[in-house]
Amino acid sequence: MATDWLAENDILNSDQEALRDAVSDIAKKYDTQYWIDVDEAGRYPQEWVDELTETGWMTMLVPEEYGGGGASISDGALFLETVNRWGGEATAIHAQIYQMTTLLRHGTKEQKDTWLPQIAKGLRLQSFGITEPDAGTDTTRIKTFAKREGDNYIVNGGKIFTSRFLQTDLMLLLVRTERYEDVQKKTDGITVLLVDTREAKENGQIQARPIKVMDGHHTNELTITNLVVPVENRIGDEGKGFRCILSGMNSERLLVASEYIGAGLWFIDKAVQYAKEREVFGRPIGMNQGIQFPLASSFSELRAASLVRWEAARQYEAGKQPGFMSNNAKHLAGHAQWHAANAAMDTFGGYGLANEYGIAQKFTQSRGRLTAPISTNIILAGIAHRELGLPRSY
Repeated sequence: MATDWLAENDILNSDQEALRDAVSDIAKKYDTQYWIDVDEAGRYPQEWVDELTETGWMTMLVPEEYGGGGASISDGALFLETVNRWGGEATAIHAQIYQMTTLLRHGTKEQKDTWLPQIAKGLRLQSFGITEPDAGTDTTRIKTFAKREGDNYIVNGGKIFTSRFLQTDLMLLLVRTERYEDVQKKTDGITVLLVDTREAKENGQIQARPIKVMDGHHTNELTITNLVVPVENRIGDEGKGFRCILSGMNSERLLVASEYIGAGLWFIDKAVQYAKEREVFGRPIGMNQGIQFPLASSFSELRAASLVRWEAARQYEAGKQPGFMSNNAKHLAGHAQWHAANAAMDTFGGYGLANEYGIAQKFTQSRGRLTAPISTNIILAGIAHRELGLPRSY
């Protein structure tokens, strides 16, 4: 690869280098044409997911004592980066990695004993039900409500942009157990439930309407009607779930940043190779600084985002809540990927618009990285409020 700098410039141990190489061997089997076909058909890449499942990568963060791989979040970051580095689309699987951290950090021993061995054997944990049509980024204003009746919660409400619901067996669901109007602190009264979606799908307690979006996500709008969830499936204390989801969101953001870094490097690899081969006016277009500078700039941005991502992972593994570093990694990596996508499109010119090169599909996906799973403006507002001490804007 033109940008094969991971082993040299990032501090990977021998196990991580072996991880990268093993994942690369799988990823290379699913070429650009495979992903073009998946995108054009709008289907889930089941064959690819099946192979990653069978080879143990989907359960890499499950501790060894429960039958998993016992990997660290840094290993998870490297895994997702490598998947995208070869042109794969980790959005199809990434929740299995980042949602594991919520259960590992905040689940009880009984919950871990119950669910982790099942996940290690192939049970899928691929959905996070947070966003609602009328709440959006203002998570504290969700209205999906869980009323406790004996040993169960009865949940009613709805979610939107809940990805991979049709491809999951378990879902983390964010609900209110106290209404927004009744709490003194707006983050109070929020609870996290672990939902067995297999039963909920069969009995119609959760109904899904697929939403077609531009960035390859398999996402849905959910209608939840009298969903029964055992109290024993609550993650953390009742009404104190906001802390649990912050932990999950921090891991999510440093992990998706890793995906963006891998995808950005894929764009640069493709563009560099094309710029060396494509001749216009009797010379390779790669000689032109108009081609060189955007590629060099976005590569520099990706390198910087990578270092921030590793620092976020280090802090997370130390037991901290690296909110700034995780959000900053997502912010930097998302923009770096978008800039790399634009540089690649400019390098390919008209050929970049042709589906057969794979640039066009990933170009549209790259723009979505600035909007979800958290928008650029919300990250910047958070930095302004918390790091710079400026007055809150919301």
